[in-house]
Amino acid sequence: MIVPDRAGKPREWPSIAIVSDPAAESSLVDAAEVFGSVRPRLFGIAYRMLGSWTEAEDVVQDAWLRWQNTDRTVVQNPGAFLATTTTRLALNVAQSARARRETYIGPWLPEPVDTSADPTIGAERDQAVELAVLFLLEKLTPTERAAYILRESFGYAYAEIADILQTGQANARQLVSRARKHLDDDHREPVDPATHRQLLEAFLRAAQSGDLEALERLLAADVVSYTDGNGARQAARVPVVGRRRVAALLVAFQPRFWPGARTEWVDANGQVGVLILSGDTPLGLLTLRASAEGIDQLQWQLNPTKIAAFLRSANRFG
Repeated sequence: MIVPDRAGKPREWPSIAIVSDPAAESSLVDAAEVFGSVRPRLFGIAYRMLGSWTEAEDVVQDAWLRWQNTDRTVVQNPGAFLATTTTRLALNVAQSARARRETYIGPWLPEPVDTSADPTIGAERDQAVELAVLFLLEKLTPTERAAYILRESFGYAYAEIADILQTGQANARQLVSRARKHLDDDHREPVDPATHRQLLEAFLRAAQSGDLEALERLLAADVVSYTDGNGARQAARVPVVGRRRVAALLVAFQPRFWPGARTEWVDANGQVGVLILSGDTPLGLLTLRASAEGIDQLQWQLNPTKIAAFLRSANRFG
């Protein structure tokens, strides 16, 4: 069975069974058309819920398989039905992911998506798709996260959220309120996109040259550097906090990482980032968060699996 992928291109999806009846085949074609029309939203919900391109793809595929098995003649609102199915599947994955991440080596960072090549992520773009915000969302319970995303990213009414999460409207409001409070506790007004890129360019120059003073001028006093490597060599296994400690680490890291490396600008989750390569081999992906106080968060994605997922999301390197 063929249904459109996130970029609108045909993609082969596994069918439940071989269909020989023309009427049933026509029904599946109709099902694929309906599913394809709402697939961008389904992927957007799953990705914001899980912070993983790979897991979101799996959830959406599972939703498609369930949609094939559903008696669609009794579904009055296919979009609502599929959004509910996707959210509940993502909740199940989120619950199990928490247990899996207890054995993760070092900080866990969200799996980035190339939003220049993925219009469906940007179709309903909001702060909840930015990597720094996805990282904050990890502090929420899966149910709080679902309620917040459905409300803030997709504009669902509280009655709809309550139905999807199988709770009351009052509790749905409380879930969204608690989520907002958690996120507001760490809220900083971000710089504009042009300043963001200028800071990243200046940071790259300072990091590549090992310029300690320049790094300290760029970093906020309480900056935190996170490195996701899941045990990869040269990946820091704990967050590094504070301007002097982060700058000193970057200077010490410079001769082992930057010589022979080249950089390429990318659009990672709606913001500019840097893909770091050795020849044609990707080494890492760097993104940052910045406010009026300077660069206050660095995310170094060095996990080969997550970098590969980013490249697949952009259909890069084959």
